[in-house]
Amino acid sequence: MDANKSGSHNLANSKLTVVGAGSVGTSIAYAALIRGSARQIALYDINDKKVQAEVHDLAHGTQFTPSTVVTGGSDIRVVANSSVIIITAGARQHPGQTRLELAGVNAQIMKDLVPRLLEQAPNAVVVLVTNPCDVLTVVAQRVSGLPAGRVISTGTLLDTSRLRWAIAQRAGVSLSNVHAAMFGEHGDTEFPIWSSATIAQLPIRDWTDLSGRRIFTEEVLADIAHDTVHAAYEIIEGKGATNYAIGLAGARLVEAMLNDQRKIWPLSSVLTNYRGISEVALSVPSLVGPNGIERVFEFPMDAHELSLLRTSANAIRQSLVDIA
Repeated sequence: MDANKSGSHNLANSKLTVVGAGSVGTSIAYAALIRGSARQIALYDINDKKVQAEVHDLAHGTQFTPSTVVTGGSDIRVVANSSVIIITAGARQHPGQTRLELAGVNAQIMKDLVPRLLEQAPNAVVVLVTNPCDVLTVVAQRVSGLPAGRVISTGTLLDTSRLRWAIAQRAGVSLSNVHAAMFGEHGDTEFPIWSSATIAQLPIRDWTDLSGRRIFTEEVLADIAHDTVHAAYEIIEGKGATNYAIGLAGARLVEAMLNDQRKIWPLSSVLTNYRGISEVALSVPSLVGPNGIERVFEFPMDAHELSLLRTSANAIRQSLVDIA
């Protein structure tokens, strides 16, 4: 997939704007500030009092961070000249509410918001975090007219991190040795690719404990998959939002783009004839560059996983029909 080459950026003159000063938006800004993900970080929200307070709170810590410029406010001009725009604004998910139930109200917000953001920063890569992020990625890409690679979502990047953490915990190994991924919708139909999951280079189903007993039985794998899919619901029920991990994931994605690190991660963009799937956004292995997603890969999947991918695509497609 070719990305639009007109919007190339680098860290020296980079600017990240986070849209939405709620718990997710401020966590992304905070993580990006601490990590030095971009030279300048801006926060935009229509609630002026809230956004000014958040900007000052972040800026007061810049003596201690690699990034030293923090701006923001309720005037959309704070978005001007952004390299990357991460959108977290929208109605938030309530306990027991699915991501797809948020689709209608947040789609209307995107139709109004995205064109106005791109007026200020026409070369930016737009990253959707607002849920349901896959549905909204399609809406935002359509309304923007940008190439598919320039309007993307974090998708299952965080879910993949949750999956790897759970596997590492069970196996008693470093996270860096776990190679596994969640594909599809960032939501109830997402699924792990067990057929190629490995710990180091050993297939996950062959991993044993010291006695030689296989740890990752089909029952254990099903439990891990279930816990990964439902992790956000449990966190939302307990504390009202998931924010720290997505903050770190968002900041890390920004770094990969601005530093042209050529990372391949499961990210969501509008697909064209990906295993026969078109015009929906799903997370599949994606090469990240300064202009967003530069290429998607047709990763090996068994027949069951392919059927799950199509189920995911149908869920997104139905949601798009429902909000049309």
